[in-house]
Amino acid sequence: MKKNAPAIIVGGILLVLWEIVARMINEMYILPSPTAIVLKMWEFREALFTVHLPATAEVLAIGLALSLLLGIGLAIAMNSSSWVERAFYPLLIASQTVPITALAPIFVLWFGYTIWSKVLVTVLITFFPIAINTFDGLKSSKREFEELMLTYGASKWQVFKKLQMPSALPQLFTSLKVAVPLSIIGAAIGEWLGAQAGLGYFSKRMMTQLDGAGVFAPIVILSAMAIISVIILRIAEKKLITWRKD
Repeated sequence: MKKNAPAIIVGGILLVLWEIVARMINEMYILPSPTAIVLKMWEFREALFTVHLPATAEVLAIGLALSLLLGIGLAIAMNSSSWVERAFYPLLIASQTVPITALAPIFVLWFGYTIWSKVLVTVLITFFPIAINTFDGLKSSKREFEELMLTYGASKWQVFKKLQMPSALPQLFTSLKVAVPLSIIGAAIGEWLGAQAGLGYFSKRMMTQLDGAGVFAPIVILSAMAIISVIILRIAEKKLITWRKD
């Protein structure tokens, strides 16, 4: 609790200032107050938490699962083969030069308002940090340790399992703590541009009605999802990486 006290104090101060400024401006469609946002969340609680939140969570779950599978798989392949590294590393970099907002409408044209247009946006955003960080983590294992294990008769699989993968775990968790908030942004972008349900879709619908509190309500839920996910990842990281100091 003591570790989180500074964040709680600063967050509380910012919320109070936000409430004061919003009441001074008194234009809720431009800057809704935190209390107005909470009231709006309560007003639309059934739609937000039983329809739109599950839709967004499904996109996030599928998108992150695919990003993990593809990102870790490609990182292992690049670590195992210099040819694969030379072939795919530049493509990874190039994939980040294309604006997501330009591709998202194309995905909607390809897949319509189905879940896959949003999943592809999520994968495109989260795949890069997972692949690059995991690859760098695998490369971070000390060469002399690898040679020592091989000298004692260890197989390449044993070197990977006992040395390279544990060395990559800190980088992998770092990439996940970056990828999870990015995946939420990706899902929201996809839902803004074309969806029939989801928190991003709800926010866009409220925007057309000039309902500022309604626009912010799903954003608050998305932010809470990101914070809770990162906290869970930090707990898992401490459980799995016991050799690193806090």
